[in-house]
Amino acid sequence: MMSRFTIDLHNHSCLSPCGSLEQSPSVMARRAKEMGIDMMALTDHNNTGNLPAFEKCCKTEGIIPVFGLEVTTQEEVHVVCLFSTLNKAMEFGRYIEFLLPDIPNIPELFGDQVIVDADENIEGLVEKNLLSSTEISFETLIEEVLSNDGLAIPAHIDRLAFSVTSQLGFLPDLNYSAVEVVNYPTRHQTYENTIIRSSDAHYPDDIGKRVSYIESERLDFSVLKEALEYHRIMLS
Repeated sequence: MMSRFTIDLHNHSCLSPCGSLEQSPSVMARRAKEMGIDMMALTDHNNTGNLPAFEKCCKTEGIIPVFGLEVTTQEEVHVVCLFSTLNKAMEFGRYIEFLLPDIPNIPELFGDQVIVDADENIEGLVEKNLLSSTEISFETLIEEVLSNDGLAIPAHIDRLAFSVTSQLGFLPDLNYSAVEVVNYPTRHQTYENTIIRSSDAHYPDDIGKRVSYIESERLDFSVLKEALEYHRIMLS
């Protein structure tokens, strides 16, 4: 029997320095359940430290977790990178952490970068500034994510900052899993890629403000991947 599932593939936790300290994985999972979200991704800036807690919290609330991060390329383009398992995402996160410059975070200027467990206990702070650009180009990042069987999605391509169109002036015709927009329909060239909308939430009240939908008999990462590939995503 076909069902309509609500998905939200771009969200930040208290690990992202621009995110609220209230935005713990447990709060995110509870809020997602309240908003009727069936599948949710955690995509902190350039780090995957809160994904283990996110997995546990989503399991408690009956949310299907998607594991990822939002990488800032050397051109300062934001790309949502999603993976099928926690281990794959954590491994890619270590690779991205290696590519981050050794610029220390200054919490008073940029915000805290907090790793927590499922019960909101602080496990550590990330020392590198996660808002820095990594030493990987936009095109190379797309290739690396896809070669690791992940999903590579240029983020908020219609924004005036940190988008591929703001930084490069256009969307290169590459092999993306999808492209994300804030406003739909969009005037930007998308080369017939599947278009998604996501919350890009940094605060609990932002979760679910923009979502996408899949109609399917079941929902998991393989179904998501197929829906993106064959343009089976619906937007409100």
